[in-house]
Amino acid sequence: MPRSAWDARSAGLFGLTVLAWAGNYLFVRIGLDYASALWLAALRALVGAAGLAVWAVLRPQALSLDGRGRRDALLLGIPNTALFLGLWFVAASRVAAGQAAVVIYTFPLWVALFSAPVLGRRLTTGHIAAVSVGFGGIVLLSQPWSAGASVGSSVALAELLAAAVSWAIATVLFQRRFRAEELPEANLWQLVGGSAALLPAALLVPFGTVPSFGGPLLLSLVWLGVFGTAFAYAVWFALLARMPAATLSAYSFLVPLVALALSVAFVGERIDGVQAGGIALVLASIYGVARGRPAPDPARAG
Repeated sequence: MPRSAWDARSAGLFGLTVLAWAGNYLFVRIGLDYASALWLAALRALVGAAGLAVWAVLRPQALSLDGRGRRDALLLGIPNTALFLGLWFVAASRVAAGQAAVVIYTFPLWVALFSAPVLGRRLTTGHIAAVSVGFGGIVLLSQPWSAGASVGSSVALAELLAAAVSWAIATVLFQRRFRAEELPEANLWQLVGGSAALLPAALLVPFGTVPSFGGPLLLSLVWLGVFGTAFAYAVWFALLARMPAATLSAYSFLVPLVALALSVAFVGERIDGVQAGGIALVLASIYGVARGRPAPDPARAG
């Protein structure tokens, strides 16, 4: 089982990753003014893959994945990159950036749930309670009973939840399929696989904005692709190689907090009291998952 190995360097890199991922929500909104959702997702994945390819060439360790490993990583790029980014970006124009971040970062709750059957880590009572609180928070956040709730916003929230589930499934499958030393290279191949799925989708969808490569879109792609993907994914997979998926993912509860702060500060996002309560429940539930430690399943201990 991967073991927690936090040190000052790891904590600092993870802090930068939190900032990178929180800023993604603002830059996605900027990028969508200059490219369709699928084009923006495809370009982000491509820029990220290019950045990681440069890193792979420069790093001292030799590439170690065999043909089957590269194939599996390419396939895992479908849920981890293509579905995750595609669903998120399609929904992003109909949901405020901070709210989108909170829904996406139900991700740790899903990782905790999937870690039980996939990685053999049984949920404790505390985990189950935390997950239940998190689902209650999502209900308050979406307010399906509200007369002002539109079908479009409800569909967008469902798309964001589906994106979080897809990312979580891929995360636990990565930890099950690859050894710790293989994860950084698998990360590169999954981005290639995700790009290969997103590009045809962007070309075939007959609506949306064809990319207009001006300054704002290029700035968005530098943040989303270089900082928010190549750098952040490299750190994420390096840490995933050293600690359980459910534990690591739970620390990412900091991302929606920072994203909400950035949204309030830079785009004037506002939330009502009920939504604030829902956000508090989601963050509390994610913190509860972070505090708990899934127990290994004796049936899988060998």
